[in-house]
Amino acid sequence: MELQVFKQDGSKVSKMKLNETVFGIEPNEDVVFRAVQSELTNSRQGTHSSKNRSKVRGGGRKPFKQKGRGMARAGSTRSPLWKGGGTVFGPEPHSYSYKLPKKMKSLARRSVLSHKANNNEMIVVDELSVTVPRTKEFVKMLNELNIADKKVTVLLGESKSTVFMAGRNLPNVAVLEAVHASAYDLIDCEVILIEKSGVEVLTEQLMVE
Repeated sequence: MELQVFKQDGSKVSKMKLNETVFGIEPNEDVVFRAVQSELTNSRQGTHSSKNRSKVRGGGRKPFKQKGRGMARAGSTRSPLWKGGGTVFGPEPHSYSYKLPKKMKSLARRSVLSHKANNNEMIVVDELSVTVPRTKEFVKMLNELNIADKKVTVLLGESKSTVFMAGRNLPNVAVLEAVHASAYDLIDCEVILIEKSGVEVLTEQLMVE
């Protein structure tokens, strides 16, 4: 498979051959779902909490005598049946950790990359750079590539602070290094804008012999 390589001003440069084991496989939707689920659940703090009857203040004294009132007996005003009482089966802090095997993580990323590459949702640029870290320059580049109105994930071959700072204020743009891109990062966009060096980084990282 080959993709056209552009300059960031929109002009064509050459074509780049993509590794079939990374960008040309049959996408595995089940593995992609598991990878996205894993990342989203692992990002949850799990600090939600409620007070059961042992945590509610008060209720140490029996509210009234056992017999003679014609009412149901009660041992505490903090029973779940009473106003101000403890919560029954309320949320408690716990971990949502969902670990995925490394091979499944790799397959999920390759599946998303293959889908994007085969559906013209991936644009390869020779190099991404901005002279000054200004959002205006970043928007100009997106306009020249005709993707300013789309949700874009920008993948860099290496860390570039100026590019990151120029794109971080745009709500429809995510800028990160290709080596750190997860399956969720890759799928949560309409277009992947990737540097040529970023393609090489992903190929080296995900290539299957």
